[in-house]
Amino acid sequence: MSDATDPWLIVGLGNPGPDYAANRHNVGFMVADLLATRIGGKFKRAQKAQAQVVEGRIGPPSPASRRVVLVKPMSYMNLSGGPVTALRDFYKVPTDHVVAVHDELDVDYGALRLKLGGGDNGHNGLKSMTKAMGPDYHRVRFGIGRPPGRMQVADFVLKDFSSTERKELAFLVDRSADAVECLLAEGLERAQSAYNS
Repeated sequence: MSDATDPWLIVGLGNPGPDYAANRHNVGFMVADLLATRIGGKFKRAQKAQAQVVEGRIGPPSPASRRVVLVKPMSYMNLSGGPVTALRDFYKVPTDHVVAVHDELDVDYGALRLKLGGGDNGHNGLKSMTKAMGPDYHRVRFGIGRPPGRMQVADFVLKDFSSTERKELAFLVDRSADAVECLLAEGLERAQSAYNS
């Protein structure tokens, strides 16, 4: 069982490379980048896994601040579980101190849902993580909504946000980063009541 001194692994899910950077599927990377800026860190290549990491503390300078490792797997979405599990083991992070930040089709654009455990809902990043370490990690689910018309899901998630969506995107990424910080500082129930929409 985890305790307050255990580190947290915050995993932004996405695909590496400039071609994917602004895709809906990469919103986890966007939130991880913002959290890295907030803690004054820069992503660097991990020694122990195919990933980029930043180590630091989230929260005000006090015993209540949380030691975190921010992670962007560089393995492509459907192989995220390998790097995440390697880093979880290296940093000795309990599975319930792992947080996946990811896009979610079944949540309206801009809405957030936080939860612990559950299925992968067809999300390849979650599927890979769950296969590698079981389902008992936290998720911060960033709603992207369903594709319009007959567009295939794979095409939709690998497209950039629309111009209309981009007007709110920076605010929504900021709110998602706030939700991660609240989860770490105050626990899941408080974060759900503050941020689930």
